[in-house]
Amino acid sequence: MEAKERIHELCRILQEANYLYYVKDAPTMPDFEYDRLLRELEELEDKHPELVSPDSPTQRVGGEALSKFEKYQHPVPLMSLQDVFSPEELQEFVDKTLEAYPNTRFSVEPKIDGLSVALEYENGVFVRGATRGDGNVGEDVTENLKTIHSIPMTLSGAPERLIVRGEVFMPKKSFEALNEHQEALGKPLFANPRNAAAGSLRQLDPKIAAQRKLDIYIFNVQLAQGVTFESHEESLNYLRQLKFKVIPGEILKSGEEVIRQVMEINESRENLTCDIDGAVIKVDLLSQREEMGATAKCPKWAVAYKYPPEIKPTVVENIVVQVGRTGVLTPKAVVRPVRLAGTTVTNATLHNQDFITQRDIRIGDTVLIRKAGEIIPEILSVDLSKRPAGAAAYSLPCTCPVCGAPTQKDEEGAFLRCTGAECPAQLSRNIAHFVSRDAMDIEGLGSSIVEALIEKGFIRSPADIYYLTLEEVKSLWQKGELAASKILAAIEQSKQQDVSRLIYALGIRQVGAKTAKVLAKEFGNLDALMAASAQQLTQVEDVGEITAANIADWFSQEQSQHMVKKLRSAGVNFESKRVVSDTRFAGMTFVLTGALSKFTREEATEKIELFGGKAAGSVSKKTTYVVVGENAGSKEKKARELGIPILSEDDFLNMIS
Repeated sequence: MEAKERIHELCRILQEANYLYYVKDAPTMPDFEYDRLLRELEELEDKHPELVSPDSPTQRVGGEALSKFEKYQHPVPLMSLQDVFSPEELQEFVDKTLEAYPNTRFSVEPKIDGLSVALEYENGVFVRGATRGDGNVGEDVTENLKTIHSIPMTLSGAPERLIVRGEVFMPKKSFEALNEHQEALGKPLFANPRNAAAGSLRQLDPKIAAQRKLDIYIFNVQLAQGVTFESHEESLNYLRQLKFKVIPGEILKSGEEVIRQVMEINESRENLTCDIDGAVIKVDLLSQREEMGATAKCPKWAVAYKYPPEIKPTVVENIVVQVGRTGVLTPKAVVRPVRLAGTTVTNATLHNQDFITQRDIRIGDTVLIRKAGEIIPEILSVDLSKRPAGAAAYSLPCTCPVCGAPTQKDEEGAFLRCTGAECPAQLSRNIAHFVSRDAMDIEGLGSSIVEALIEKGFIRSPADIYYLTLEEVKSLWQKGELAASKILAAIEQSKQQDVSRLIYALGIRQVGAKTAKVLAKEFGNLDALMAASAQQLTQVEDVGEITAANIADWFSQEQSQHMVKKLRSAGVNFESKRVVSDTRFAGMTFVLTGALSKFTREEATEKIELFGGKAAGSVSKKTTYVVVGENAGSKEKKARELGIPILSEDDFLNMIS
């Protein structure tokens, strides 16, 4: 099959898989199969950049980082809604509408707590998207919106021009994962999913937005050239046919039905995948909306019912410590059951030791609690007048409650972290890192496969990957011998990876892929690195005191030594294969930018390092050369401003030939 045909076929298969997974919530393709096909597509597009289409699944990450967002004038204003805060106010709106229009039908939808955006399509192709802003002028965040998988890049049967409005949000699971990541890095937590979604959508680097796993519900047609609708319900059904992820809702006739539905939405909030802060009530018929009109800011045919936050007292019955996938110890208060926002709360996050100390939270205390962002139960304050006698101040443990390894403060002292290399709590994350592309690059070991192997007890350490049997792996499927054989072959092949990849795969804090290469080049093998003292390590380029201490501490731990021993016994390579015999690029720093057609970035980086040079991600005064492909963008511009020599691909090939 020709490359063009295969690329087209892969795009179609992956786009359909995306739709079923992100819009219909009915995945049919295993994660590892999706990852395999996506990698095949990436490799084909690397070899044939002229065949890359804007709607390719590989383009979801968007382009290069922007210096600022451009302003965007909305062709159709994105109006806000009038808020109501009680059943009485809502009843008044319904009664007033029915008095003037007796046959009115009302649409009742959950009010997603996110960031409102407009998406614009031309001839069925997504061309731009913008935030609401003040309703008339927003910001162009097209590249970031491309990273949201539930937004279709192309539409079949769409009008010449279509603009739809939706609410970008961060799902609860994504929000929890993001805050866990923030904790692991010692960074401030996001207060609620709405703030997290807004901050993510306004990242200048689309790659950061892609990591945040945002989602969207479409709730309105702003403009559909040549298409007419009689009702809001009809327009939403049209959007569903175009494969948008459309807001769920009910069409109702009486005030009693409307209020009952609004209260039912409130009661079911905990079961929703995203955060909501109310319900939206709209007149269904579009002709009636036009007659009712609008004020300067709000339509008269719709209101937003806002659910009030609840704050209640309860008692801290215990404090327990959980160990996250990144090794961070997170304290949690077990509280006397209390009803909040339609659910029974039995625990509350305590974040870290500083949070506990600042609020002086102790076991037995009576506290005021609420749901932060209507999702996470949070302790606001302590009622000191009700503190029981003998209640002691609380301190986090100095050893991991899961594996017993010593705990260690992070660089800024905000969090405690388990140092165990084989800690069961961190196993899934550690293995995912170990097998990743920049580490041991073991194809086929996706997250779902790893989780299944852990659940069956086949792996308890990253090193156990090399002791898996055919019977164990193929037991994951009914007929899994072929898939299992491929995975085992990839595992066996990874034993020959350069030791720099192994060093990175070990997951030592602050040792990234580049630092791992430097260490491999400096010490030549893993044994020499293990024997190096923290002081010796600080003499290595790009290794500071904190990183040196992290490396020395990691190799001194019992669990780390056990893992290294198992890797050695399995026959994993401990030697550096990157012998620099030709130092023509010594002291030089290269930056690669744009779409490269004659080699991949990985191939170019490998050549640069093989000749003693460095490959950097950004242009600075220390940059020696910038190698440019097509659509190089801001990096080429900055290089010209700084007077840095620019190389074409042919120039670079001449230098390495």
